[in-house]
Amino acid sequence: MSITRRASSFACAIALLSLSPSCSSQSITAQNSDLWSSMREGTGYVILLRHAQTVPGTGDPPGFKLDDCSTQRNLSEEGKAQAVKIGDRFRQQQIPIDRVLSSQWCRCLDTAKLMNIGKVEPFPALNSFFDDRSTEAQQTERVRQFILHNQKTSGAIVMVTHQVNITALSGVVPQQGEAVVMQVRNGDRFQVVGQLDPLE
Repeated sequence: MSITRRASSFACAIALLSLSPSCSSQSITAQNSDLWSSMREGTGYVILLRHAQTVPGTGDPPGFKLDDCSTQRNLSEEGKAQAVKIGDRFRQQQIPIDRVLSSQWCRCLDTAKLMNIGKVEPFPALNSFFDDRSTEAQQTERVRQFILHNQKTSGAIVMVTHQVNITALSGVVPQQGEAVVMQVRNGDRFQVVGQLDPLE
């Protein structure tokens, strides 16, 4: 899948984003190889990874519970294999990882654990607000502040989460198993560096 598919404009691609992104759809210009190289050699990268492929469906069944995976929409067998391959790719590319954070949804935790690239830390601010948009602003701001306070890490921070969360932070709509790579510039501004399909 070409990572330039969702490009909207060159200006949007190079714009530095404030902590409330002004571009609703980010142009993606960096190629996969460039992104891998940048993350391998640079610092302060945040990888917003959408969970791997799930069984068919949208959202979760009515009455689902976070502490009961059987009530949620979970990874398919293909998705489980995809998550393992994504982790393999990170190791092959020798990407230094500082922390791995995940939504508390089982499909995200399973993706992060199957990747096996570091200790997985549940992070409630990455939880889906697909069914309750009233928490969107608060959760998104908490993630932004976390990134700002951890921008000096020597390795990348991987955040496994949901499409709605990633779009709120970046303006990009990734497919399952795809990632948006961001970096803080000038101390307090986000830049979308590119969109990454780890298996391409």
